[in-house]
Amino acid sequence: MTIRSKVLAMVAVLVLAVGAVGTVLAVGAAGGSNTPACAPDCNGANLKDADLTGANLSRAHMQGADLRGANLSGANLSGADLTDANLLRANLDFADLPAANLIKADLRGANLSDANLTGANLRGANLRSANLTDANLTYADLSSADLYRADLTDANLLRADVYGADLRGANLSGANLRGADLTDADLTGAALTNGSDDSGYDWGGGFK
Repeated sequence: MTIRSKVLAMVAVLVLAVGAVGTVLAVGAAGGSNTPACAPDCNGANLKDADLTGANLSRAHMQGADLRGANLSGANLSGADLTDANLLRANLDFADLPAANLIKADLRGANLSDANLTGANLRGANLRSANLTDANLTYADLSSADLYRADLTDANLLRADVYGADLRGANLSGANLRGADLTDADLTGAALTNGSDDSGYDWGGGFK
């Protein structure tokens, strides 16, 4: 084989290799993985309006991250640290957030319908006007959280800690509050359809 033939053969191999890589990348893109490049260390990241549908952010570090208007529908955020994160009007429907840390997170107007927040820490979080319909908040810590006019219709708050939370005007129709601690919670104007004191709620003498 001449030198020229060898060179041409090598070029052909390289072209095939590049083509194969391109195919793999195309398949990966088609797979719909929207996990951000910064993961798992996204502290302070600017992810405003990002499409993170179905992203795998399990145990990700997202303290102070800007997630305003982001779409996190169906995302895996189990054990993620979202302390002080800005999730204003973010979409988190069907998101998986068990044991997630959302201390003082801004979730005003966020959509958390059908989200799994089992054991999540939402202490001091701002959930004003948030949609939490059918959300699973079993054993969640909502102490001192701002839930003014939040929609918790059919939400599961089994044994949740709602101590000192602001629930004024909130909709708790059909919500499961069995064993929940509502001590010093402000429920002024809240809708409690189907709720009753003999169902195991812990009013703690602080019902307002």
